[in-house]
Amino acid sequence: MGTEIKFDRRASAAYDRRATRLLRGFYRRVAGEVAAVAGPGAAVLDVGTGPGRLLHELAARRPDLRLAGADLSPDMAALARRPGIRVEVADVARLPWPDDSLDLIVSTLSAHEWPDPAAAAAELFRVLRPGGRIVIHDFRFARLGRLRDALAKTTAGVRREPHHPLSIYTRIQGVGSLA
Repeated sequence: MGTEIKFDRRASAAYDRRATRLLRGFYRRVAGEVAAVAGPGAAVLDVGTGPGRLLHELAARRPDLRLAGADLSPDMAALARRPGIRVEVADVARLPWPDDSLDLIVSTLSAHEWPDPAAAAAELFRVLRPGGRIVIHDFRFARLGRLRDALAKTTAGVRREPHHPLSIYTRIQGVGSLA
């Protein structure tokens, strides 16, 4: 999609330090949510994984999960990699996973950067198994209407909800088509 990579090695390391300090509670909360809904041995993809903080938290909580991440930045992907976690350098509109291969797709604080929400939604549903789940967390003030609309064309149950009335985050959830 021609998305510019913004995170070289230095910027990736700086982001990782900030994410560790400032977003630890957020990633723990999302990991708890994912851990609660993922079935035994589920294949989980974190799109826009950055330094992999969510994947690392999930690995600690649920070692049975088959965890994977995708990020545009090779330096972010390098930070995210751990034994047992597959991390690919990939665009959300061109994911290197086969059709119907993932049970749950999660994204945290990256959807507002996706230049083509319709292409992203189509690709997410391509790799999602029928009945699988997509959960996207982003900033409450982010313009996610085009993404929500694109997801709604593929599934009947898409909703946007804030984490808390005073939260700066919001969540969009969808369940894969059963067709």
